[in-house]
Amino acid sequence: MAVEITFQHASNAIVEYVPGRRRARSAGLITWRDWGTEFATLFTPKMVYRWQRPAREGGAWTGRTAGLSRGEPSHIPNPLGVVPLVELQNRSRLHGPPRSELATVLPLQDAVNTLWAHLMTASDGLALPARAVLGMDRPVREILDDTGEVVGEEDLPLDKFRSDRLLWLEKEGASIAEFSAADLDNYLRVIDKAVEHIAAQTRTPATYLTGALINVSADALAASEAGLVAKVTERQRHFGSALREIMRLEAMANGETGRAESLSLGGVIWRDPQFRSDSQYSDALVKLKAIGVPDEALWERIPGVTPEVIDRWKAMRDDQATAILGGNMAGLFGPKPEPDQDQPEDPPAEAA
Repeated sequence: MAVEITFQHASNAIVEYVPGRRRARSAGLITWRDWGTEFATLFTPKMVYRWQRPAREGGAWTGRTAGLSRGEPSHIPNPLGVVPLVELQNRSRLHGPPRSELATVLPLQDAVNTLWAHLMTASDGLALPARAVLGMDRPVREILDDTGEVVGEEDLPLDKFRSDRLLWLEKEGASIAEFSAADLDNYLRVIDKAVEHIAAQTRTPATYLTGALINVSADALAASEAGLVAKVTERQRHFGSALREIMRLEAMANGETGRAESLSLGGVIWRDPQFRSDSQYSDALVKLKAIGVPDEALWERIPGVTPEVIDRWKAMRDDQATAILGGNMAGLFGPKPEPDQDQPEDPPAEAA
């Protein structure tokens, strides 16, 4: 039976810990909804309880029947003996629940959204210059009766003049005035400052949020990413123990008790969170080699190199060493050529 590792959203899963022990899990609960039915699974070290109920009507939970094979009970013993639900805590604290990355910047993001809405509203009526006719009456149209006599007048709609782009001034002293467009850059300047505050509080490079990258040197770009790299490194320490526990549970589910014990004392190896070019990696590895760092340790620092690739490199290095010690120098560059059968052999040398 294959073991499957899945991730659950934090709003659908919760883990309960033993009082006084922050890593000992006493229970775990996951919930989800499928069409018109709500499902829930409660994990304890001894049992696995599975329930369901109608989503619209609500009501009491009953033992699960949908999705289970015929004759399988709703509640079964836990074969692992531990809660198979591990919490990946972000910014875990000694007191209180973990704190979200977005909690400190949500007010600033709301301010940016409000300012952007005001900008869009102002652009509808104030982004273009407005013109007004001074010293003239509104255009009117005469109202005639059945005999053709003028009995009144009514205002003409201005939409016709606006669409035809036609206007004439007949009254003496009439003129056209213009109101300049509003300066909407004030909104943009405030939004830019709010984005800078968001970048500073989240330790995110400002270029990631604004996309502005002009004449920036490699050293300056690396310095701008130093805060983000430090934050990622900090998160690796928090998530490492949880991921190690997940892999230990996977080994236990596969019946590999020896690997499970090794994983309980092992550590998680993360890729370098800082981006470096190939030349930078090569220069760093050459300097580490000069002070005596073994080749295997250097290979592990190369991005994208897996343990399988390292094992293959070791085997290739051993084959090269064997070829050198055995005098097979041609074996270093490929198979040796076969002797030509048609070419006659050299005659034996005459005895002196």
